[in-house]
Amino acid sequence: MGSFSIWHWLIVLAVVLLLFGGGGKISKIMGDLGRGIKNFKSGIKDGEGQAASEPPGQIGSAQTVNAEARKDEPVKR
Repeated sequence: MGSFSIWHWLIVLAVVLLLFGGGGKISKIMGDLGRGIKNFKSGIKDGEGQAASEPPGQIGSAQTVNAEARKDEPVKR
């Protein structure tokens, strides 16, 4: 019960081959994963430079507040 026999490993190998198939599908999946990680890292690097150079936007600027205040006032004729 503590160790795997040759039959256990053959069954595991058969299941893996049934799920993923042959023909290098696993290597294609791993290549896609590697490209995804590489693109993610380059995106993080690019994002750090942008965040430091751009000032944060103001929420509720004076123009927006004034426009909303004028909307609520009754119309004078």
